[in-house]
Amino acid sequence: MDDYLVFQLYAPLAAWGGQTVGQERPSEDHPSRSALLGLLAAALGIRRGEEEKHRALRDACRFGIKLLAPGLALRDFHTIQVPPSAKKQQHLQTRRDELREPKVSTMLSFRSYRQDALSVVAVISQGEPYGPKQLQEALLKPFFPLYLGRKACPPALPLNPELIPAPDLKTALDRYCIAPWIVKLCEKSPRYYWEQGVRAGMNHNFQTPRYDQPLSRQRWQFSPRDEFVRLGGD
Repeated sequence: MDDYLVFQLYAPLAAWGGQTVGQERPSEDHPSRSALLGLLAAALGIRRGEEEKHRALRDACRFGIKLLAPGLALRDFHTIQVPPSAKKQQHLQTRRDELREPKVSTMLSFRSYRQDALSVVAVISQGEPYGPKQLQEALLKPFFPLYLGRKACPPALPLNPELIPAPDLKTALDRYCIAPWIVKLCEKSPRYYWEQGVRAGMNHNFQTPRYDQPLSRQRWQFSPRDEFVRLGGD
């Protein structure tokens, strides 16, 4: 029997970044590992440059997700200012450096979101300072504002983190109760996702690679991992 920290994620808009190609900024229909670690890091007050703390949090946590409502896809576009292509070879250090160039160009950048998506997330963590109780306290009183993938996507419901003792991931996720009024958003057959090393309590239909394992927050580097997927409820 383990203690699982279980909480809900719902917002009118969420963005769970996928692999970026060119000007496209896609979104998956359920949270990425990097987004969940970023959410916990913000709640704990870990700044982006504190690499050691990010690595310790990454190594301490394993995640499982119950996708109750994938939401509707929304594709938006933004106009952004960029320096001339020749200037990129000079390795401008920050966005501020780019915008201080005497001449900038304008380009379109396409971004995808999920509308009215609802997920229940379970965290399995061990040891100080990132045990389940510490993470629960941080989510109840976050140090930094929380958002679901992008800063334009704040949560529309309290995360309502609960410590749930359970023999496996599926039992912990299924024991979590969401607000009755939001049940109407849910699909009849939820989907489950989890990572290597989690006692799932169910068989997976397939596994797929996902490029969301943080290597460095400061340099924004990620590596692939395997994600296990269960389609349907029972």
